[in-house]
Amino acid sequence: MKKAIQIPNAPAPVGPYSQAILAGGMLFVSGQIPLNPETGALEMDTIEVATHRVMKNIVALLEAAGLNIEQVVKTSIFLKDLNDFQAVNAIYASYFPGIPPARETVQVVRLPLDVNIEISCIALANG
Repeated sequence: MKKAIQIPNAPAPVGPYSQAILAGGMLFVSGQIPLNPETGALEMDTIEVATHRVMKNIVALLEAAGLNIEQVVKTSIFLKDLNDFQAVNAIYASYFPGIPPARETVQVVRLPLDVNIEISCIALANG
């Protein structure tokens, strides 16, 4: 059985998918982009600003499912420019003060709404 997690304080999907799905004791969070859910504006002045917005969106979805950042076990980071790797790492690390999740980071040609970063994750609801 699966349950869609849809909340107003994370960006609405820009396609036919759910913000997150809770199933089998795991939360699967769709790729989050630096879209401010309150204003509908993209926050991309710098890669640091964009990364913070993406992580805030992820935290909001985790909290809506009754979870926290420490329960994240896997992330995927998609960057428009791999030269942003170090800056993204610095912001990303600040959200995972304990054991960081497994992850991959890849450079892609293009992302939805031409953003510079997108992050998805998997969290354990029972962990």
